[in-house]
Amino acid sequence: MRVALFSAAAVSLAVSLALAACSPPAEKAAEPAKAEPRALAGVDLDQPLRVLGTEPFWAVEITPQGLTYSGVDRPEQKAANPGPALQGTVATWTTKTEAGADLAVTLTATDCSDGMSDRTYPLTAKVEIGDETLTGCAAATAAIERAGESGRVE
Repeated sequence: MRVALFSAAAVSLAVSLALAACSPPAEKAAEPAKAEPRALAGVDLDQPLRVLGTEPFWAVEITPQGLTYSGVDRPEQKAANPGPALQGTVATWTTKTEAGADLAVTLTATDCSDGMSDRTYPLTAKVEIGDETLTGCAAATAAIERAGESGRVE
């Protein structure tokens, strides 16, 4: 009887192995799709950006953590970053500051001069905060920090 049990177990194991060898390979789990970088005029919109203008001097820093508006003789205002809405050659962030003011930043893929330096920025900017509309330029923060006082900011 022992021989019969051993033989039955051996046959069962052999059949299982043979069937497994003939089975198609298990499908690999699908890899998550990599998100396309959101870019405008070659500027990665998911990296820190600086939007700036003159007369009066003002700036909006856009980071993954939020938007910070500041300016000469203006209180700093912070807002959550909802991410940009992209449509063709335009990206827009629409949010509210912690003080409750509406804040909209619109970047357009058009070269821009700030009027004070000899720099050329890859993006033209419009900032609407509360009832005020400001115009200026924008680029990646790192590109602005690397750029000299003249030439193209890249």
